[in-house]
Amino acid sequence: QVQVVESGGGLVQAGGSLRLSCAASGRTDSSYTMGWFRQAPGKEREFVGAIRYAGGITYYADSVKGRFTISRDNAKNTVYLQMNSLKPEDTAVYYCAAGRYIATISREYEYNYWGQGTQVTVSS
Repeated sequence: QVQVVESGGGLVQAGGSLRLSCAASGRTDSSYTMGWFRQAPGKEREFVGAIRYAGGITYYADSVKGRFTISRDNAKNTVYLQMNSLKPEDTAVYYCAAGRYIATISREYEYNYWGQGTQVTVSS
């Protein structure tokens, strides 16, 4: 059983930065992928980005490419989402999720373990 816990959300002005953390407990090996998703008020949850533990390959949604960066600290079993140049439209609850042998990294249903979410609010 794997548990993931997000932290690091908050209120920031447009153009600012935040770093979210996702700490995973339990055994996570190279078969795992950690994904980040977000849900804005009144909208469907959407894919933000992901990192495959095998090789550390990262993926990003077009809307955040060049502004957000995903990294991993193996020793802490923690994945980070560094968010720069934040925009009001980035306001959402951000979730991290973990899954094994994920074929399509943007598909929510492929992730088995989800965190509780952390609120990110970007003011204009």
